[in-house]
Amino acid sequence: MNGHPVRIIENVFIEMQDGCRLAAKIWLPETAEDEPVPAILEYIPYRKRDFKAVRDAEVHGFFAAHGYASVRVDLRGSGDSEGVLKDEYLPTELDDGLQVLKWISEQPWCSGKVGIFGLSWGGFNGLQLASLQPPELGAVITVASSDDRYGDDVHYMGGCLLTDNLSWASVMFSYNSLPPDPMVVGEAWMDMWMQRLEGSGLWLKEWLEHQKRDDYWRHASVAEDYSSVRCPVFAVSGWADGYSNAVFRLMENLEVPRKGLVGPWGHKYPHMGGPGPTIDFLGECIRWWDHWLKDVDNGVDDEPLMRLWMQDSISPTSKKRPGRWVAEDGWPSSGVIEETYPLLPGLIDMKGEGQAVWEMPIQSPLSVGLFAGKWYSYAESTDLPKDQREEDGGALVFETPPLDDDYEILGSPRVNLVLSSDSPQSIVAVRLSDIAPNGRATRVTYGLLNLSHRDSHSEPEELIPGRTYEVTVPMNYVAQQFPEGHKLRLSISTSYWPLAWPSSTPSRLTIFPEGSTMTVPWRPAREEDLDLPPLGTPRQAPTPSVKEITPPLREWTVNHNLASNEVRQKIVNNDARQILEEINLEMANESTEIYTYVNNRYDTLRAEVRTHRHLGRGDWRVDTHTHTILTSDESHFRIQAWLDAYLGDSRVFCRSWDERIPRDMI
Repeated sequence: MNGHPVRIIENVFIEMQDGCRLAAKIWLPETAEDEPVPAILEYIPYRKRDFKAVRDAEVHGFFAAHGYASVRVDLRGSGDSEGVLKDEYLPTELDDGLQVLKWISEQPWCSGKVGIFGLSWGGFNGLQLASLQPPELGAVITVASSDDRYGDDVHYMGGCLLTDNLSWASVMFSYNSLPPDPMVVGEAWMDMWMQRLEGSGLWLKEWLEHQKRDDYWRHASVAEDYSSVRCPVFAVSGWADGYSNAVFRLMENLEVPRKGLVGPWGHKYPHMGGPGPTIDFLGECIRWWDHWLKDVDNGVDDEPLMRLWMQDSISPTSKKRPGRWVAEDGWPSSGVIEETYPLLPGLIDMKGEGQAVWEMPIQSPLSVGLFAGKWYSYAESTDLPKDQREEDGGALVFETPPLDDDYEILGSPRVNLVLSSDSPQSIVAVRLSDIAPNGRATRVTYGLLNLSHRDSHSEPEELIPGRTYEVTVPMNYVAQQFPEGHKLRLSISTSYWPLAWPSSTPSRLTIFPEGSTMTVPWRPAREEDLDLPPLGTPRQAPTPSVKEITPPLREWTVNHNLASNEVRQKIVNNDARQILEEINLEMANESTEIYTYVNNRYDTLRAEVRTHRHLGRGDWRVDTHTHTILTSDESHFRIQAWLDAYLGDSRVFCRSWDERIPRDMI
């Protein structure tokens, strides 16, 4: 990697107005104090000193080598920062962020202009800070994030409770259990650790206490007022990630210079993430920063609004995502044509030749969803959806005839259903799959709707059993080619466990053909897409020296014990046990999730997550264990949780929770 020589400031404390100090690591071009440069901020809770140290070095070292001061700050209560982290995107976090931006802009090595960069949490708070219009902020790059904390985040989807709400809460439960590094904060580390263990709380309880779109979720949701963002925004995501929809909403609704990029990736930066081809993402970032922070006329503002990866048809077991880049100059696009097809028994009627003759009932077993993968995939082979033939026996299925020609879609397919329910509570899950001539079924996109939320996420209403309703279920945005001879398959089910928590009781839906349709965003192929310039091959700064002790372990198993009739899905996600050799720090992160039910009974649903994190240097060894169980009955959710922390062989902290939370039409 060519560029400026880089100087690293391993740690500096930035003092907030209330006296709390936030820990920062800074990468500087060596000449920056004589020739000030713009700065880039990444502001997240994922521990700059250890678990994100390698990624940070690769990214921020690259920015510094290309003429930027790059600053990585641990949120209050995380990593080596003081204080306690009690939830995501709190007003305190955003206020701290404004103070950090001001501090950066006033440093002798900074020109006064600052950009914000981040994936997931850092993508969220980048947009949120932009909406507060700090004068120092010149541009944002937001990756794998959302503008809508209720409608399109890890917690709820279509008013349905996602089980990733539990697994993500467990990730933060685990992170929040760790101490700062004594080499950075000195003798205060033990007191800081105890404050975190005592004060961070059980985030899952907070999130479950807000089952509607209320003020808790409206806070820090940029979708509440897009006009509040007044600096340029580069929004990025991947089709395998859960956060691709926000890119389209931001392109449609923001009123500032903007750019969208969606590729074949999971929940990772595009120079790192599979399953599809990676790109020179950090190079694209430099072009963005150069234009908006250094006033370089490099044509960034003359390029198409969006670059999107049109995915080819693949087997559901494929670890690759072949395809090609396409572009759109605006969104919504005049080049995308919405085509609406009636749903008849077993048929997506593309030719208008069928006739509706009977009603279509569906009551799915809880097994529908066991092969759905994760809500947001990291694009590991284990967390992507499997062959949908495993699911479709418990669903109502509609298919097109074999296609006469290639058929490409770009956008959000949606299903309009005229239905009735035998229960006041029900969910409906819809899936669009690519069916090959040999019968294999690859899920392309999907959508969920809690039917109590059919008209409003803020003011849901129960169904009246037997009454007919008309509802619309949007699916996630996607770009996908269906080859000649393949079929499109729509599958409808009344459960999607364990991706989403089922209704309080089983329900039976009746779908009426009259008025039930599927709308598909057809995008005819364009020759000009073939002339798009390539996005390059990945570049990054050198990787710090790491010694691997044990390799990572990824497992995903589904077991049906026919003797007990228990169905169990088990997910093991253990990172490699490593030593960061520069600071002689050993670290490990292990997680196991288990989802079960028995005899298809809704009152037996159980979700369990166990985590273990380890930090060690010489005689200093820290291990933390968290264990969370979520169950439910018709009226309540129940959370049981445990936190244990060890210093060496001695347990220094333990706490347990047992909470019951009323169900609120979920």
